Amino acid sequence: MPTARPDLVPDASLERDDMEAMQREIADAAVFEDDFDFDPATLGDPLAAASSGADPPTVVGVDQSFLTNEAGDQDRALSAVVAMRGGEVIERVHAVTPLEIPYIPGLLSFREGRPILAALEELSVDPDLILFDGSGRIHFRQAGIATHMGVVRDVPSIGVAKSLLCGTPTEDTENLPEGVRVPIESNSRVDAPDGTLLGYAVQTRQYDSPNRYINPLYVSPGHRVGPETAADVALALASSYKLPEPVRLADSYADEAKRGLDGDA
Repeated sequence: MPTARPDLVPDASLERDDMEAMQREIADAAVFEDDFDFDPATLGDPLAAASSGADPPTVVGVDQSFLTNEAGDQDRALSAVVAMRGGEVIERVHAVTPLEIPYIPGLLSFREGRPILAALEELSVDPDLILFDGSGRIHFRQAGIATHMGVVRDVPSIGVAKSLLCGTPTEDTENLPEGVRVPIESNSRVDAPDGTLLGYAVQTRQYDSPNRYINPLYVSPGHRVGPETAADVALALASSYKLPEPVRLADSYADEAKRGLDGDA
């Protein structure tokens, strides 16, 4: 699949102000509403996909691991990609590229974007939907890594983050029952009018115990997906675990691939 917006490929040589300006351009190009050809109701239900007569969509999960040099510094990113169709893994690929800038909150895609794009180039299948371990519209400039990559590739994308980068939940998110979602709205830290719906805190799994609880995921549209559908997808694809299965498997594969590289060293 060709890169739809090569002018927006992450460039770590840019100054911070230029990176932030690019993110605002990405947010302007992003589509934060449903614009895809598959039925999201079939994503977590292979039987529903089979009964519909349509081919199940190809859903891709992306996650990162990092490699260190002899000095103990992280100097390379390993981007792991797992493609699933009908609930089954159909392909796993990864790519390793240099890390060109340190971690800076809000500029994650300029650190990790090129490894992700390199890994996606290794796929032999075209994704219908990509889930990222990171933010989409829940971002200071509405352009987290899921939005940036989604716009560059022009593929429907969703950000699934473990912590809240910015925005304000409309209700308490502590100890939510399984299946509940709480809207996340923009505040003064976000380049959007106050009260703009950025995404949801989504409780995919919860303990049946009053003494411990699981924190929600912070799910937001990346590109060509609306916030409600993003939350629906996260719930549909979370099986026995907190993370949606494509992202969970990408996380596991990133660790596996890293161990393999460490073993070759």
